[in-house]
Amino acid sequence: MTDNDFDRYVGMYRSSVTRAALCILRDAEEAEDIAQEVFLRLYTYTGCFDGDEHVRAWLLRCASNLSIDALRSSRRRNTVSLSEIGEKAAPDSGDDTVMPAVLTLPPKLRIAIYLRYYEGYSVQETAAILKISQSAVKQRLKSGREKLKALIKGEIEDDI
Repeated sequence: MTDNDFDRYVGMYRSSVTRAALCILRDAEEAEDIAQEVFLRLYTYTGCFDGDEHVRAWLLRCASNLSIDALRSSRRRNTVSLSEIGEKAAPDSGDDTVMPAVLTLPPKLRIAIYLRYYEGYSVQETAAILKISQSAVKQRLKSGREKLKALIKGEIEDDI
């Protein structure tokens, strides 16, 4: 397959492949990832096709199979988005202002705060999970607490 043929197929079928994956996965970002994987497989495919309709059918079948595989994967079953964590963790925290504030932190600070205070991991365990030093975890926790304090204090002053 030439690069021109590949570009033409991507242009013609990208939205169809993405929609097929979206229909199965119900997650736009994951559907985009599946579409990229499908077109990567098309690019490396060494067989031949009987025409554009055969390519379209092959792409949609590939998207369907990869989407179903993604649904079956343990990674997908054992993960939760941070927004869902926030919804679950906020009522337990006793204060509805903390978790939304945590979710606004930069990712490095957010994950350290979450692992330490919401999941209850020690600094040593958090360091092992994140594959960083204990001093780096302590610094991220300190920075995160300072930012949270400023965020929450700002919200309280705004309410007054």
